[in-house]
Amino acid sequence: MVFDLWKQINAKKFSPIFLLYGAESFLINETKQLLISNVLTDEEMDFNLSTYDLEETSIDAALEDAETFPFMGERRLIFLHNPVFLTSEKTKEKVEHNVAKLEAYIKEPSPYSIVVFIAPYEKLDERKKITKELKRNAAVLEAKKLNEAELKSWIKERAALNEVEIDNEAAEYMLTIAGTNLFLLTSEINKLALYTGKGSKIEMPIIDKLVSRSLEQNIFTLVDKIVHRKIDDALRIYYDLLKQNEEPIKILSIITGQFRLIYQVKELARRGYGQQQIAGSLKVHPFRVKLAAGQAQLFSEKELATIMKLLADADYKMKTSGMNKALLIEMFLFRLNHYS
Repeated sequence: MVFDLWKQINAKKFSPIFLLYGAESFLINETKQLLISNVLTDEEMDFNLSTYDLEETSIDAALEDAETFPFMGERRLIFLHNPVFLTSEKTKEKVEHNVAKLEAYIKEPSPYSIVVFIAPYEKLDERKKITKELKRNAAVLEAKKLNEAELKSWIKERAALNEVEIDNEAAEYMLTIAGTNLFLLTSEINKLALYTGKGSKIEMPIIDKLVSRSLEQNIFTLVDKIVHRKIDDALRIYYDLLKQNEEPIKILSIITGQFRLIYQVKELARRGYGQQQIAGSLKVHPFRVKLAAGQAQLFSEKELATIMKLLADADYKMKTSGMNKALLIEMFLFRLNHYS
């Protein structure tokens, strides 16, 4: 996992070539910053840090830089962004790349440079020789979206870096509260660790007290309260959102998105799709699918169809009538309680 690579970097065990690829930009950016802080001193950065966009600059120029002896330091650190030649994308390239020269460099890399390919693509073309050679010889990080088990492991590892503990139950609760965005999760773990102190254990009451809920997570909780027929709790969350100056039309939009997801998950599950297949089909995180699947079990298809109609009616009135927008959602919540 990513933490194994990070531990090697922190121990100053550097490969001459790195390949960071995938759609999870947080993992790529964190690795990039970790390399900068461990490879170069502040004084060396002006002389030995280079960044190239391979959509604008040829690989030849970048490799010439890599083969140039470092100035006032032991190593050069070179970031090569957007190596589209590693993918199967058909693009009209602005520059020509001498891939044969890159293949030769991979076999015999400069001993005083660290070359980092940053490919923000979900997939590379594994059929290409250059892709195979790079993956065989580089230190590779696949920065993919993490599944539920990996997210829990991420939270536990991140807590360990802060010298605190968190168990699986608390990690799952944190995902429910904070969502799956790694940047936000990291920020919340750092805050919890600072509050509890080194050597402590992060437990659910502390998470409940300190972790910030996004608008989406607040609305997920609101919907969950309705699902379990806790209308008073749902209204309390709604009124809190209004006090935070959240726009009713935005709240309604996210509620609609949540119920649409519940409806879609229920329908696809009825057709025999597994949760991973549903996540891929709907292009949402598997953890969101898991939560929606649990909520979907508490509704019939007829109830969900009625709720979607109520949401559509509320949206239409909000956009076309002069009715109080906040009151429209309140009326919807009371009606929703009737159908849940």
